[in-house]
Amino acid sequence: MIVYDLACIEGHRFEGWFGSSGDYEDQRARGLLICPTCGAAEVAKAPMAPAVPAKGNQRQEVLAPATRPMANTPLPPEVQQALAALAKVQAEALKHSTWVGDRFVEETRKMHYGERDEAPIHGQASLAEAKALIEEGVPVAPLPFPVAPTEKLN
Repeated sequence: MIVYDLACIEGHRFEGWFGSSGDYEDQRARGLLICPTCGAAEVAKAPMAPAVPAKGNQRQEVLAPATRPMANTPLPPEVQQALAALAKVQAEALKHSTWVGDRFVEETRKMHYGERDEAPIHGQASLAEAKALIEEGVPVAPLPFPVAPTEKLN
């Protein structure tokens, strides 16, 4: 796994985890990187400080829990359990859904306007496309966890 510090055009910084640098480039090129704070789709790598370990003979300052940074710290067990349960529900729902890839917007509109039978589908849409669907009254929602296209699954 590779962890990058990312920043949106509005200056919000956040962390992104990728299987490889190629995964980052692929997701960025496909418009899949979105700022979790403001939803901006213009996201790029932010400058990162190198991880330099402290010398073994130096004391490290321990921060109080309220001032401790969240990055690179384990999640509380309750949060881990909630995320695991959410991932399980999403995986179960996707078993009964068809991957339509970049045809998602088109297929969703066809179902909404009665041009094709309704069926559970999932795929890709840009933030602008998803907003346009919602403004039209087409019911869509983002998945909480990324989904790989079926042809890219092992």
